[in-house]
Amino acid sequence: MRLLWRVVAPHPSPSPVRTASSVPAGKPNFVPACSTTDAHSLELLRDFLTRARRLFVITGAGLSTESGIPDYRSQGVGLYARTDRRPMQHAEFIRSAKSRQRYWARNFVGWPQFSSHQPNSAHWALRRWEQRGVLHWLVTQNVDALHSKAGQKRLTELHGCSHRVVCLGCGAITAREDLQKRFVLLNPEWSAQAGVVAPDGDVFLEDEQVLNFRVPSCEQCGGILKPEVTFFGDTVNRETVLFVHDRLAESDALLVVGSSLQVYSGYRFLLATSDRKMPIAIVNIGPTRADHLADVKVSGRCGEVLSAIHPSWCCEQ
Repeated sequence: MRLLWRVVAPHPSPSPVRTASSVPAGKPNFVPACSTTDAHSLELLRDFLTRARRLFVITGAGLSTESGIPDYRSQGVGLYARTDRRPMQHAEFIRSAKSRQRYWARNFVGWPQFSSHQPNSAHWALRRWEQRGVLHWLVTQNVDALHSKAGQKRLTELHGCSHRVVCLGCGAITAREDLQKRFVLLNPEWSAQAGVVAPDGDVFLEDEQVLNFRVPSCEQCGGILKPEVTFFGDTVNRETVLFVHDRLAESDALLVVGSSLQVYSGYRFLLATSDRKMPIAIVNIGPTRADHLADVKVSGRCGEVLSAIHPSWCCEQ
């Protein structure tokens, strides 16, 4: 059932909402340039949220940039804009032991910094919405575990989580932190100078730097170890997709936070929402693949926008 929406005429001269930067002090700023969000757009979003009773949320990399984690596509500051490097492809990881060695060496160096990142104000706002009983389900395309660190319970990590490791042989799941200890034991004399940080928790190293890096196998079956994430070129588990569709069917509105929706794995849920004629709102810096489907579009930093509309909205529930 589609909720009825009040049509609001465009504001002739919107007043900007000026808030402090949502990027933590001391963290690299990977948030792209963005003009201040106007008050009229926030009012439309607040109206959208007030009408929702079982809100379905999709989050993307634009949420984590405010915690100091870079993304791929942001204009000027994303991986594609800063370097000519590209993320690991699933097929390459599977077929090439050298590629796996290179990937794990880079990941080993970058892990201490990547795993130390903490949730930002947007993560905490979404957690509060869940506690209030308004947020029905949250699906994140991120693999950084920041929603879990914030205490989110009604959560699906669509692309997995880099804090877990899976054996491609027997399917055993282990903690990434445990693998870090095994790396240290296997490579007591190995060291490398970290380069530019990448979105998936690794750093850029030259090929000659990783030649002597040793990669452990699964302790149970001797199989190949891989982060429990969906690499580029791979597909999301079908059961996970069906589970998310079921949660979407239970919802009455969809909010996108910090995603351009360029990857189909997330965009498909916008198409399903539109087919059901459910209302859609998007908070993101810059255009998205689903702007034409949205009832409300707010351009702004996720933490600033969610924090600005949160207090008064919760009081009305």
